[in-house]
Amino acid sequence: MNNQWQSYPFINTQLQSVNQCIQNRISCNNADLQQALLAMANNGGKYLRPAVLLTIGQICGAKDEERLIKLAASIEILHMATLIHDDIIDDSPQRRGAVSIQTRFGKDTAVYAGDLLFTVFFKLLLETVPDSDYLKVNAHTMRKILNGELGQMDQRFNTTQSLKSYLHDVNGKTAALFRLAAQEGAYFAGASSRAVAMAAKYGQNLGIAFQMLDDILDYTGDQSLNKPVMEDLATGVYSLPLLLALQQPAAAAELKPLLAKRYQLTATDMASVQQIVVASGAIEQSRTLAGKFTQKALACLQALPDSRSRRFLEKMTKRLLKRTI
Repeated sequence: MNNQWQSYPFINTQLQSVNQCIQNRISCNNADLQQALLAMANNGGKYLRPAVLLTIGQICGAKDEERLIKLAASIEILHMATLIHDDIIDDSPQRRGAVSIQTRFGKDTAVYAGDLLFTVFFKLLLETVPDSDYLKVNAHTMRKILNGELGQMDQRFNTTQSLKSYLHDVNGKTAALFRLAAQEGAYFAGASSRAVAMAAKYGQNLGIAFQMLDDILDYTGDQSLNKPVMEDLATGVYSLPLLLALQQPAAAAELKPLLAKRYQLTATDMASVQQIVVASGAIEQSRTLAGKFTQKALACLQALPDSRSRRFLEKMTKRLLKRTI
């Protein structure tokens, strides 16, 4: 787990419990698979989604900490499973600055690792919410994540993809899990239906902003955040800055001949795409749009009780806009 939470002991202690829960749950008899799972669990994940769930729970006066710890662990485990499978699909050599599971252990072991994590996810849910409608909510969230990924796959190499289509995919593949985390944190803390709804909207807007900022890093890069430059472009995924640049006739005229090469794009070609996108002002446009969703997220938090935990979550949300967490 990333050590960024050490300055916030009131949430760090709970996140350490989440990490321990994950460590305890991912054991199996196959040595390679066990090693792969432990490697994924220990490779510096930020635990943002568990942090959102637990902090929202604190804001709403949660009493059953053990249940929230398990729910937070289930969300991180689901996230880990999707990352492993994404890396297999994209043939990604790295994840969070380290060698990816599929590169280090092979695709077979990676597929099994992702599958095993899905089973652990469901087992945790059965232990924590066996008689709750939130079994359906979790299943629906998984479907939204899949639909978002499928939508992104359908749009590969599409130079005319609309912003509406982009947002539809982001609402699924990224925002759905943030929404679930915030929603569960409020619901299982016993919050009112209005507070649960506002928490869910907070998570959704936060997830959209988070993905937009991640897209920006694909063109600006930040070694400290383990985000390689042009990662999405290499696989035909046209993220927000490129889509906005393509809406400008002059930039589009330069970009389209390069993008027409698809998988034959060279490192020089990708550097040219990066330069065109940056020069077009699309990075600033993207950051402005991400800022709007960040402000929507912050507005939703105002509907929740004021507390140290809420002020911390407001601070964390603002820091995400600057990508310092």
